[in-house]
Amino acid sequence: MDNPNHKGNVAELAIATEAARLGLSVLKPLTEHERYDLVIGVAGRLLRVQCKWGTCRDGGIDIRLRSSYHSPTRGYVISTYDETEVDCLAVYCGELGRSFLLPVELIAGRTMIFLRLEAARNNQRAALNWAADYAFPGAVAQLAERSDGIRKVEGSNPSSSIRPPTENPTRTATEEVGAHEFRNHFGYYMERAAAGTEIHIRRRGKPYARLGPALK
Repeated sequence: MDNPNHKGNVAELAIATEAARLGLSVLKPLTEHERYDLVIGVAGRLLRVQCKWGTCRDGGIDIRLRSSYHSPTRGYVISTYDETEVDCLAVYCGELGRSFLLPVELIAGRTMIFLRLEAARNNQRAALNWAADYAFPGAVAQLAERSDGIRKVEGSNPSSSIRPPTENPTRTATEEVGAHEFRNHFGYYMERAAAGTEIHIRRRGKPYARLGPALK
């Protein structure tokens, strides 16, 4: 299967099927030229999802993120994705028959990403993105937990973004996260901390570090 359009269609259908199998709502934009292919409902939130085909190579899954076009005024233009365009990247690997879901902070501004299936030959351990951490349905469950946490902190629900009164408005919201998860999604947790949530980081089950909003 060498045709890129064919691969893209297969990936999109496989990802939509996987999401539907998990009981999620799957929507398709009516207009063309959007930066996302699908809209998937997770825990009361509608997430813009770009779908990609992933290729097995060198002990992992190679995913090309950049797109390009030729502009009469700007020449050859290469573009990547950011938080204003998509919320997640979904990847289907045809050789494995499996789908993966990555948060936008992991892929923003990047031209490619490599999800590792096997240990690196040079024994590298830091800054690796393991495919198992982003496989369906576990990755969807993580997104659901985050969405639920956001609603609890902001006091919102699927039909309203207005924050209701709380019994103790001065109480600081807290969230616990493992060191591995925190490292892989640092951008997300940094924004959560800036918004007022105190992030408690645990390593090997023990308290390790704490991240909170800036002092005023």
